[in-house]
Amino acid sequence: MADVVVKPTVRLSGEVSAPPSKSYTQRIVIAAALSHGVSKVSKPLYSEDTEATLRAVTALGAKVKAARDCWAIQGAESLRASKEPIDCGESGATLRFMVPIAALADGTSKLTFQGSIARRPVEPLIESLKDLGAEAYVGKLGARDTVIVSGGGIEGGKTSIPGDVSSQFISGLMFACPLAKTETVIKLSSPLESVDYVKMTQAVLSQHAVEVALGGEKIVIPGNQIYKATDACVPGDFSSAAFLMAAAAITQSNVIVTNLDYETVQGDKAILTVLKRMGVEGRVCRDSVQIEGHGKPLKPIELDARHVPDLVPIIAVLGCYANGTSKITGARRLRLKESDRLVSITEELGKMGAQVAINEDGLTINGASLHGTNVNPHNDHRIAMAAAVAALGAKGETTIKHAECIRKSYPQFFTHLKQIGADVVGGKLDR
Repeated sequence: MADVVVKPTVRLSGEVSAPPSKSYTQRIVIAAALSHGVSKVSKPLYSEDTEATLRAVTALGAKVKAARDCWAIQGAESLRASKEPIDCGESGATLRFMVPIAALADGTSKLTFQGSIARRPVEPLIESLKDLGAEAYVGKLGARDTVIVSGGGIEGGKTSIPGDVSSQFISGLMFACPLAKTETVIKLSSPLESVDYVKMTQAVLSQHAVEVALGGEKIVIPGNQIYKATDACVPGDFSSAAFLMAAAAITQSNVIVTNLDYETVQGDKAILTVLKRMGVEGRVCRDSVQIEGHGKPLKPIELDARHVPDLVPIIAVLGCYANGTSKITGARRLRLKESDRLVSITEELGKMGAQVAINEDGLTINGASLHGTNVNPHNDHRIAMAAAVAALGAKGETTIKHAECIRKSYPQFFTHLKQIGADVVGGKLDR
């Protein structure tokens, strides 16, 4: 158990490199594992979630040679079920991506999940697989929730699935159904949210010569396709960089975040628009973003978060430092993340003196002075990082309890905060 103390910091400065994208790393690894031949993945993210993805693909037959800055992945010529349970850790994306892929394997696979499947549901995905000729169900392996998947292949055909519970359902089917026996047509029974994550999956598949057609209300995936091995470099992550940018905005600082390519498919690039609307000055360069402090208070914002749910914790923090009332809507799905993030944000920022009101769909935040306290991140990496950023402008010290949860997506977070001048005690949690 690691506790980290964050002290008020008057000014940040300097340059820091954004970590590689977790979402891209996971998708590139899976596509490589399904390809014929060897693919090289440069600059991958090392985190608990990406390690879970590596465990899963190797369990089904891929071979991985991992050096620090490059993973060489030999695709599985034919997927085979693992004799041992496949440990997906606490990675909801790994679980949801791999359940359809396990249906392609020869034999029965058991995918275990650390945490509650009630919080990270898979039932809509399982129902769609049944429509497409594959069988899976949720059970228990000891105390752990487990998805048992009967292998043997996916027939293809037609199915429907909600688009407003998790885009990861759709991405999981997009990975597996190109290897189905016939064409697959997925009809969305509700509007698709986090659409850019689905487009990210499509972009990665395209690099491996796999075709998927995205329409307004349906997705068409030809069957009997072949994944082609290719080399890829993982881009920097705007989701993680958002915390660094917000830290600069709150402390009215000049900070440059490098390793950010605005041309990549990442919905969380929206943090740049959010900061601009709140009055933050900056520049977007070819491979970096510069935040320029100017001494003016932040403006409040109204945000529909349907397509950028991962930004909600840090935007709530920015709202605490704004001069007025900010409103976040379209955030219902945050109740099904690592924690109920709407509740976690309200409780933990409330301990710091924030005025946050919760409703079924989002949050209302009134700007207020914050003070240090003990924060419980609810084993949620984004809550821990958001609270740490909030602490930079608070009065007195803040202790982030059980801060090791950041290893899920951004193990170097506290190290990077220190690098640009934050007063942080502890926090060397990268491996």
